[in-house]
Amino acid sequence: MDQVDGRRLRGDASRRVVLERAADLASVEGLDGLSIGRLAAAADVSKSGVATLFGSKERLQLATVEAAAQRFREHVLEPARVEPRGVRRIAALLDAWIAYSRDRVFPGGCFFAAALVDFDAKPGPVRDAIAAAYRSWNDYLRISVGYAIEQGELDAGTDAALLAFEFVALLDAANAQSVMSGSAEPYALARRAIAPRLVAAGAPDDVVRRFLEVDDLAA
Repeated sequence: MDQVDGRRLRGDASRRVVLERAADLASVEGLDGLSIGRLAAAADVSKSGVATLFGSKERLQLATVEAAAQRFREHVLEPARVEPRGVRRIAALLDAWIAYSRDRVFPGGCFFAAALVDFDAKPGPVRDAIAAAYRSWNDYLRISVGYAIEQGELDAGTDAALLAFEFVALLDAANAQSVMSGSAEPYALARRAIAPRLVAAGAPDDVVRRFLEVDDLAA
């Protein structure tokens, strides 16, 4: 029994390592191009070993999306949850997302921005998984804005869905421009664009000031 458990533990560890490499690779080369053979070469493991772990290209891609979503949660959602629900958590989420892209948690920038381009017009389980993960982030941000409105930290007339949409659009644009240019300047510009939207919605000055004080060029 111990022998079986040991094999399972080693298999789980191998799976995690391979998926980490898969997510990194897909963020640069595209999820659609990720295959058992390509991953085996990049991760320096046998094709049969990767095939044993995942079975098919589609299952590999689905597992990679879930691994990427978990890494996103660890770097963006979980750090922000130290702040109470409301404006401070919104600022923490935006700041964590910028750091996630700026610091290249995935070598190619935001994994999901790249994956959406790959699969936006390709129906199927992989597209559905990518869309669900991206929607989950959008919904979390929108719900966070809603809490701030309910708590009186943002103006009652604030459109939570619209404000969250604007935030996501600015973050995605900063990611795309930074990946293309190799510069952190787009993140500083995103902060400067986000701050007036927070102010217009009634966010406290101290929260907006701390958000703006982060120096993305020096980070």
